[in-house]
Amino acid sequence: MSEFDPLSFHETAVQTPSHEDVTEMRELLCETLRDHGQDPDVDDGGNVLASRESGHPHVVLNTHIDTVPPHVGFSREGDVVRGRGACDAKGPLAALLAAFLAVDPTEGRVTLAITPDEETDSNGAHALDLDADAYIVGEPTDLAACTSARGRFQGTVELTGMGAHAASPDEGVNAVAALESTLAAIRTFDAERGPDEHPELGPPTLTPTVVSGGDAANRVPDRSELVVDRRTVPPESQEEFFAGFEAHVRDAVDESVGADVHPVDRDTPFLEAFDTPDDADVVRAMVAAGAGDPRPFGAATEASYFAAEAPTVVFGPGVLADDDGPVAHAQREYVRRSDVRRAAEILTEAVGSLV
Repeated sequence: MSEFDPLSFHETAVQTPSHEDVTEMRELLCETLRDHGQDPDVDDGGNVLASRESGHPHVVLNTHIDTVPPHVGFSREGDVVRGRGACDAKGPLAALLAAFLAVDPTEGRVTLAITPDEETDSNGAHALDLDADAYIVGEPTDLAACTSARGRFQGTVELTGMGAHAASPDEGVNAVAALESTLAAIRTFDAERGPDEHPELGPPTLTPTVVSGGDAANRVPDRSELVVDRRTVPPESQEEFFAGFEAHVRDAVDESVGADVHPVDRDTPFLEAFDTPDDADVVRAMVAAGAGDPRPFGAATEASYFAAEAPTVVFGPGVLADDDGPVAHAQREYVRRSDVRRAAEILTEAVGSLV
């Protein structure tokens, strides 16, 4: 049986498109596991699962195989690999896979759990039920042990009025004009009702992102909609935010206007904020193995689902952005091969010390 080479696997993975369909990438992962003596399973949620040994402590290594569109072709120049998924998250995947195959548990168990739809609805992650004692989630963190992250909620404010001829505006109730007080409510929400600033993640944010309304240039509009993006910090929950925000908007707009706030339709819960204590065993193990000091992760992640169950660290090679601009999700997405190899070494040492 040949030794696993994370850099070779990584290059093949980046050349395997998974922005529209993960089937080919999932087959590559399963074939690689079988080639190295493992017997992977694909569950009903589309997750690839493989375990070594049994019992506790149980450490789960997780990341995702889907990527965002559009696909960006592979290239390699020296230490740098470019292409869609190079850092988000096929670089972390290669490192996690290397650790999974290298670690030989003596007391507990290590499980590889790779999800298929992190960039969309996270159905795979939501379906996982692994009874874990710790999670390590692969994302581009520049080799730092990230112990917290903001969550992301998305909602729509629906305003309803009464249509009328624009020549007689006072006879109607203008739902577009009601956006003015709604936007003011967005600006004041956190100051008046929102949670306190988090010591690591800072304050939550509430941002209007999409607006629509009206259907004719000479008619008082009876409907308008405003989409908001909420980046939340602990301990705010989905239910708490939407209930509080709807009440705040209702108080702000004129009583003649109907005002309703709805979470965007999705089959799984939103990714909520999480915060793992720095003294958790998994955090200590990662830092002792060479990971950078604990800090927040800059994006929402499926770690949100797992942190509710067990201490969770986000870790991997690559960066979300550098001095020249965005990297993950951008046309210039890249990762350094040396960082992929170093991530594999850190993960192997840390997981080995835990199990």
